[in-house]
Amino acid sequence: MSTQRIVALILWPITVVIILQRSIIMGVNGDRTDDFRPVYDAALAFLNGRAVYGENYDTVDPHYLYPPSGTLLMSPMAYIDPERARWIFIAVSVVALIASAYLLIRMFGFDARSVAFPVVLFFFFCTETVAHTLIFTNFNSFVLLGEVAFLMLMLKRRDWWAGVPIGITLAVKPVLAPLLLLPLLNRQWRVFAGAVGIPLVLTALAWPISADPVDFIKRTVPYLGEARDYYNSSIAGNGAYFGVQSWLLYVLRIAFVLMAIFCLWFLYTQYRRTDELLWAATSSGVLLATSFLVSSLGQGYYSMMLFPLLMTVVRPGSVMRNWPAWLGVVGCMTFDSFISKRFAAFGRMLEYNKVTWGWSLLLIAIFCVLLFRWLDLRAQRDTPAVDSPRATVDA
Repeated sequence: MSTQRIVALILWPITVVIILQRSIIMGVNGDRTDDFRPVYDAALAFLNGRAVYGENYDTVDPHYLYPPSGTLLMSPMAYIDPERARWIFIAVSVVALIASAYLLIRMFGFDARSVAFPVVLFFFFCTETVAHTLIFTNFNSFVLLGEVAFLMLMLKRRDWWAGVPIGITLAVKPVLAPLLLLPLLNRQWRVFAGAVGIPLVLTALAWPISADPVDFIKRTVPYLGEARDYYNSSIAGNGAYFGVQSWLLYVLRIAFVLMAIFCLWFLYTQYRRTDELLWAATSSGVLLATSFLVSSLGQGYYSMMLFPLLMTVVRPGSVMRNWPAWLGVVGCMTFDSFISKRFAAFGRMLEYNKVTWGWSLLLIAIFCVLLFRWLDLRAQRDTPAVDSPRATVDA
């Protein structure tokens, strides 16, 4: 029996039990944070012609932040009572996660019968990002599915279809908006028909039947632009929580944007033609991790959108083949708590900084890997070949 077969035999029962525990036990149990209830209440209000965007944003409770297009898509679940609707949402989220894992391994050339499938599923459901997505019951599982489907269809040149999954996610949450840079750079213009058209069509349908769509623009959008100091792992949010000087926060944000620009340029010039899968998956991770860090809001469970980047470790030339990058992954994806009763201040610092430094270290590791490769390439271009006539004359 091969080693891969043995690993699969070990991981499948463990993974199945973890999936059931995360969904049926932890997911159904829930927690003090409930992302589902505001969505359900908004859907119910939408169906009954009541105002949706009238919340008090001064509280730290979860708020409803989806645009009218997202409200329209979410509204059917309000036909079911809230408890059963939440259970169904959790179940469908698990299906979306399993489908995401399957599409991800297929995109990287693995079969469902290979050891890659249980390994990826095991990793998925051991992370904080997946666990809290199910426990808090939010839309992130479907965003991940939309991301993987978008990347796969874009790489296969199914441009008309590639815009559909990302367009649906953008109609609810704009998390994947930075990824539209990829088809733009690749000149795959048809992708934008679905990516932009679907949110516009759904907004046009939802706007006239919403009770207060203008309040989304007047009240919710300005709130989304604020860097709140709770449940926010972006540089601005983390800095606001710890009282960091604003000038230093701007310097850090600019520095990470500049690092991202270099990484995207190098990946585009060196990998797009030689390994398009590596280019797209790595660039998607750089774009998303940077947006989590430098935007006004970056929540820890957004980290699941980095799964395609992590999967590149199986490809030669991957930027994930070094330990600092995976130390960063530990920071932004670990389900462990660092709160300490004995070392209270130190434990609190670790706990509330782990996601921010995880994203930061991951981006720094990627930047350093690509910078060293660029320096090596420049050194090779500047060094004349030993057997060339010019090298002989210069010698």
